[in-house]
Amino acid sequence: MSPALAASTTAPGKSKEAEIKRINKELANIRSKFKGDKALDGYSKKKYVCKLLFIFLLGHDIDFGHMEAVNLLSSNKYTEKQIGYLFISVLVNSNSELIRLINNAIKNDLASRNPTFMCLALHCIANVGSREMGEAFAADIPRILVAGDSMDSVKQSAALCLLRLYKASPDLVPMGEWTARVVHLLNDQHMGVVTAAVSLITCLCKKNPDDFKTCVSLAVSRLSRIVSSASTDLQDYTYYFVPAPWLSVKLLRLLQCYPPPEDAAVKGRLVECLETVLNKAQEPPKSKKVQHSNAKNAILFETISLIIHYDSEPNLLVRACNQLGQFLQHRETNLRYLALESMCTLASSEFSHEAVKTHIDTVINALKTERDVSVRQRAADLLYAMCDRSNAKQIVSEMLRYLETADYAIREEIVLKVAILAEKYAVDYSWYVDTILNLIRIAGDYVSEEVWYRVLQIVTNRDDVQGYAAKTVFEALQAPACHENMVKVGGYILGEFGNLIAGDPRSSPPVQFSLLHSKFHLCSVATRALLLSTYIKFINLFPETKNTIQGVLRAGSQLRNADVELQQRAVEYLTLSSVASTDVLVRAPHLPWGPFLSPDGKCPSPDRAPHNPQATVLEEMPPFPERESSILAKLKRKKGPGAASALDDGRRDASSSDINGGVEPTPTPSPSADLLGLRAAPPPAAAPAPASAGSLLVDVFSDGPAAPPSLGPTPEEAFLSPGPEDISPPIPEADELLNKFVCKNNGVLFENQLLQIGVKSEFRQNLGRMYLFYGNKTSVQFQNFLPTVVHPGDLQTHILLDLALLVVSLRLRHQWAQLAVQTKRVAAQVDGGAQVQQVLNIECLRDFLTPPLLSVRFRYGGSPQSLTLKLPVTINKFFQPTEMAAQDFFQRWKQLSLPLQEAQKIFKANHPMDAEVTKAKLLGFGSALLDSVDPNPENFVGAGIIQTKALQVGCLLRLEPNAQAQMYRLTLRTSKESVSRHLCELLAQQF
Repeated sequence: MSPALAASTTAPGKSKEAEIKRINKELANIRSKFKGDKALDGYSKKKYVCKLLFIFLLGHDIDFGHMEAVNLLSSNKYTEKQIGYLFISVLVNSNSELIRLINNAIKNDLASRNPTFMCLALHCIANVGSREMGEAFAADIPRILVAGDSMDSVKQSAALCLLRLYKASPDLVPMGEWTARVVHLLNDQHMGVVTAAVSLITCLCKKNPDDFKTCVSLAVSRLSRIVSSASTDLQDYTYYFVPAPWLSVKLLRLLQCYPPPEDAAVKGRLVECLETVLNKAQEPPKSKKVQHSNAKNAILFETISLIIHYDSEPNLLVRACNQLGQFLQHRETNLRYLALESMCTLASSEFSHEAVKTHIDTVINALKTERDVSVRQRAADLLYAMCDRSNAKQIVSEMLRYLETADYAIREEIVLKVAILAEKYAVDYSWYVDTILNLIRIAGDYVSEEVWYRVLQIVTNRDDVQGYAAKTVFEALQAPACHENMVKVGGYILGEFGNLIAGDPRSSPPVQFSLLHSKFHLCSVATRALLLSTYIKFINLFPETKNTIQGVLRAGSQLRNADVELQQRAVEYLTLSSVASTDVLVRAPHLPWGPFLSPDGKCPSPDRAPHNPQATVLEEMPPFPERESSILAKLKRKKGPGAASALDDGRRDASSSDINGGVEPTPTPSPSADLLGLRAAPPPAAAPAPASAGSLLVDVFSDGPAAPPSLGPTPEEAFLSPGPEDISPPIPEADELLNKFVCKNNGVLFENQLLQIGVKSEFRQNLGRMYLFYGNKTSVQFQNFLPTVVHPGDLQTHILLDLALLVVSLRLRHQWAQLAVQTKRVAAQVDGGAQVQQVLNIECLRDFLTPPLLSVRFRYGGSPQSLTLKLPVTINKFFQPTEMAAQDFFQRWKQLSLPLQEAQKIFKANHPMDAEVTKAKLLGFGSALLDSVDPNPENFVGAGIIQTKALQVGCLLRLEPNAQAQMYRLTLRTSKESVSRHLCELLAQQF
């Protein structure tokens, strides 16, 4: 490396232009040297290749010198060969034309038996790690690893190289014949070889545990020698008075891949090792340096993890709990965090649960006083894990108190935990009702519909708590500031059980109605719909309120409401209350639903509605079926797949496993829990757009401020402002590109030599948000860049001067449109190498068959460019998974038995038939997979609901693979013919 080059390119004060000028000068000089008539010696080649490498590391592109680097590999000098390998590892990709020459040079070095050259070659293979190199050397590396004449450094490099190739391409590493000899490396005298071998074996045994189970006894033996040794015995591998800490941690992790040893001698030796580690943790530190405590604690925590994994030694579990308890008040934040995390797992063990409970006061104090939010979250997790009937009220009380000041990021999780604990350990259900209402009062925005649905189920199912619930919610509604979720709960409970408190003059029927109606104008459309249902129930419960309620329903604000749902309810309820006879409005005991309404105020599916038109339509809600609470399932989804064991703690309290209540009709996520944020706040207002009818429609129907219409496109954009009629047809491969996104939401939608378009999207209910990333792959600026989204199903309108006609036109379009898409304008210029982002807010109004079109137009180098793609928005994106039992599935399957409701396709597999891949695709498609429903375990059964604003379409599917014939049979049944056929076509293309 030239000191002058390094100094001139890194000196402070140098401008970017000066650096580029200096770099270009040096590149020209190097290029002339490589192309000169005079052959360069090895030293000169090394020097210039090293300069190229340095220039690349500064961020500049290098497009020559690769062949010279390859030539350095054949040198017999270490420094020259080292620079050659370094250059190749950094700058040569797996698709390079030189890869064959590189592989030949590596083969020569591996066969040279020179340990230094062999290590350089192995390091290069590991750094590149491509499949091509794996195919070339996967068979040679295991032989080098176990060869008796290989040097220790070569074995160490070979083990790590093999590990790298295995992680990249597991199918290329055949370990069958080498397994026993690789495991035997745990007995190697060189600690570095053992450390590398443990890393390799740990990875291999996760896929083939039976092949490597003999490693357990060898790992225990090696661990015992390390733990029992003094710091002076392993001087080369002692770190701040701790013998071989990294190897000890790796061995402990390897043992966690297997159950406790069956051999009594091996198990006894392992228990002795674990006890020794716990004993050493109590000894005074041999150094005050943080490195000593870190190494010591790393071994301790991994030991505790192994004890928890075995869960078979009560004495060790209790000792581990006591040791962790000492860390709960340690001054080091990381130790407190790890202690809380480990104790969460210990709390689920029947042997250590009582020992964990002794630290409840310390954990509560941590929840109140910790400054680090992650530590507070672990403290909340631990309180949840240690809760049982003896301390439930104390823990729930403390969590409610903490919720008032909790960080916003963890409030929803704490709400779910409080709701689960209050229900699971409720002996007195009046306490449960008080707890949930307190929850809504303190953190109403974070109380999802699963929570308040659940309290309604339990109140409905238990006669002894209905009167108390009505009285309590009536009192809660009297607060000046009342959260909307409280209004929902109050509307439902008073509509069902308000008669139980109507005898008190302070809660007479007119007072109940006035209290509820005082909240009406402050609520969202969904809550107003529920309150209208409550009002019609009041007419049945309290005839004296009929005239007042009819007056409310007759008001212009209801009969001419802009929201079609509220308008329809007001008209139908008013007519029902006016013309229905007394025998229709009388309360009857056993119909599927009260006034055709589920708890969220929506009409149930047709198969649940009464078929007799003279049957009673206003009735008490019948008891819900006794099923598992959906709140626990929601908490598991929020915590991730790895949290199931921590949340399912039924082992320690069998009597608490009977959770009261049942499962509600499939709830729609609440706005407060909307992952997309589309309901919580309107999307950003778009920049002023050309005054097309479409842009006016977006402004009129959006919640945000309307953008002022302009008279037309600017002159620069005149040729770029496509209407739906002049959008060019989609490119030929548009369907193929769309098909890749049916079961996934993120990826590259389109790429050519000029432009790359990436997509990242998320969907919830009938709403979606999509981010489009436009990347300029050239060094030339794109001019007049204009992406446009059009949906073929939308009715097109024109600007009307008469306002009344405009409103009518807009209403017609809104009524028949299939998708509403709000787009945010992007910059008209995209610099070379730059990327711009466009946000699309999508609402599914009705089911649709054709996806929206994305037209991208811009000028590149003065010439216009245009392409049209199909936007990856298909009907299954609005698929909400639905869990149901086998009995319910087959009942619903039989109800959807009309010929037009079923679509079936038998087709040949286009991809390898892998059960896990099939499962992942079905989950990505949006369906919930139902276990133990189909008698054939090889088949896949799913259920879900297509969410649109106009209606909900229930969907059931069954996929039957025939591995022998390489065929599939796919059957879909929905309540709408077009949806059945379209979903069947979409899903069949994925297999």
